[in-house]
Amino acid sequence: MLKKILALVAMLYAAASFAAVDVNKATAAELDGIKGIGPGLSGKIIEERKHGAFKDWNDFIQRVRGVGEANAGNFSAEGMTVNGRGFKASAAAPTRAAASAPKQ
Repeated sequence: MLKKILALVAMLYAAASFAAVDVNKATAAELDGIKGIGPGLSGKIIEERKHGAFKDWNDFIQRVRGVGEANAGNFSAEGMTVNGRGFKASAAAPTRAAASAPKQ
């Protein structure tokens, strides 16, 4: 019985330690806790967030310089969300360069 209780406590602790970090609500320290985000990038995120909350992952990728789909996928895998949602590559719009290219 004691082993079952300890196992349950361990599972609850593991689930709590992998809690999602929402980019619109996270502090700099919480963002720094995401693998791949350091003080420089967390500063960019917080600075850009002052202009308004990120609507979705596409909005986040477009507004935060230096973040692309690959980074977004990694951040999502580490527990970061935008408005409670994880990143899905198919949901992302074209990159800045492709979006600004002239259409023929």
